Amino acid sequence: MNAAHDMGGMQAFGPVEADACDAPGASPFHADWERRVLAVTLAMGATRQWNIDTSRAARESLPPAQYLNSSYYEIWFEGLKKLLVATGLANAAEIATGRSQGAPLRDVRALKAADVSAALLRGAPVDRPATAPARFAIGDEVRTKLINPPTHTRLPRYCRGKSGHIVAVRGTHVFPDENALGHGEHPHWLYTVRFDAAELWGPDTTASSVCVDCWEPYLDAAHA
Repeated sequence: MNAAHDMGGMQAFGPVEADACDAPGASPFHADWERRVLAVTLAMGATRQWNIDTSRAARESLPPAQYLNSSYYEIWFEGLKKLLVATGLANAAEIATGRSQGAPLRDVRALKAADVSAALLRGAPVDRPATAPARFAIGDEVRTKLINPPTHTRLPRYCRGKSGHIVAVRGTHVFPDENALGHGEHPHWLYTVRFDAAELWGPDTTASSVCVDCWEPYLDAAHA
């Protein structure tokens, strides 16, 4: 998806500046409402009505002006509201008033307070058993595909159609491009690809190189 969220390597956004939340030992939240947004997002994710890639896609699809003028947790909240409406867990009026207007959906999994700590410690691993040998190995020269999908992808725009080489093989993992669409996990091999910065941005760059994790469907052999 070519949207406002994919701003890696773009100019004129200024430096990334640390704030008080980045200090050692500081709270990661600027306000109590941010803490609540995170809690509600995790609780609703536990209903299993969507997956992490679907939730990323919901946030990415916000209008650019809204996305760029929103804080981190404002974006999370807006994405969550879209998912609630899309899955029928709530309608716009219920979200606006904070009051239910109908019977709840049946057979929706609920995350109970007593289970929160165990759920957070368990996490949601996305590594999966390999079903085929890896196509590439460390040292192989590869080229990313030049794609512009209208849906979710984890291949950054700035490194599409660019040449690099494999520096690590990460195993097989859930393929987000398919998972976000509800088409299943479709696990694929994941590689870390090192790109010379000049390959990405030309000779005027001040960087030396960039490493990007790329799923196998994003890659072709450089000399194929």
